[in-house]
Amino acid sequence: MNTDDNALAAVGVDAEDERLYRDLLHRPRATLPELAAHTGRTTVALRRAFSRLEAQGLVSRMAGRPVRFLPTRPDVAVAALISRREEGLAQARLAALALLAETPRAENQAPEELVEVVQGQAAVVQRFTQLQQTATEELLVLDRPPYAQDPAQQNDTEIERLAHGLQVRGIYDVSALAIPGKLRLAQEAVAAGEQARISPDVSMKLAIADRRTAILPLNTDAAAHADSAVIVHSSTLLDALVALFEVLWRSALPLPARPFETSSADLPDQELFTLLAAGLKDEAVARQLGVSLRTVHRRVSELMDRLGARTRFQAGLLAARHGWWGPDDV
Repeated sequence: MNTDDNALAAVGVDAEDERLYRDLLHRPRATLPELAAHTGRTTVALRRAFSRLEAQGLVSRMAGRPVRFLPTRPDVAVAALISRREEGLAQARLAALALLAETPRAENQAPEELVEVVQGQAAVVQRFTQLQQTATEELLVLDRPPYAQDPAQQNDTEIERLAHGLQVRGIYDVSALAIPGKLRLAQEAVAAGEQARISPDVSMKLAIADRRTAILPLNTDAAAHADSAVIVHSSTLLDALVALFEVLWRSALPLPARPFETSSADLPDQELFTLLAAGLKDEAVARQLGVSLRTVHRRVSELMDRLGARTRFQAGLLAARHGWWGPDDV
């Protein structure tokens, strides 16, 4: 790279300040008079420039006298500047969408108006939150990794919307409920009013508000970050996504709302069926229920023999069909 280029212009650093930052990288801990002599700038001009660089996170002021500045590592400093710029762009996108909502639309929308692409993790989180907040009747959700938000944190926006009468139906993939604490959060949401089911066949994340708008990730790789998404407005594509949700809903198992409170001497079948359907390993089941691994082995073997099931999910299905599961129909 040519050292005379203003390579950091894209993240808001002007050419003169970038040159000073480059000088400091080669002369860390230099005093202001030393830098003034090297750069030909006055100490007053240097103080002003360092004030700007400090605000941008490119340098930090060292304690003591004489005044010295220490350069931040370029990869760390530039990454922070990029992140700040992306957050600003995400806010600008949301502002543009708010303005778009105020714009009268023709009855026949062009294809580019029916599908939007959202880039950046912060923007994805904001659009999903906006979708929840603007839904007035119903929210349909397919839940599976990866997550743009911390999966160990409760979705407070959903809980608040449930309290105001929004109907929420969610289908959790078994991989989601294998995340520590995720099952308990799902049960708390059910206790707050969410209708929830479990399925091994949730192939993607999806949220649909009032059957008018949907959001789904561009990348379905479970190892990838949820940093890009597609917004789909009323169209035949949206109708197909709603139909997909309903097909999965009919084949999924209901998730009971009652939190797990048990002991090794009393292991309720309903809670164990939930974990069987979720596909958790015996060690994870024991942690979720707070019982010994031996107790789980014994009870799982008893239930599968009793039901004639060959897999855990099949055991959950057969239990539901026998009416052991609970009040919800499958």
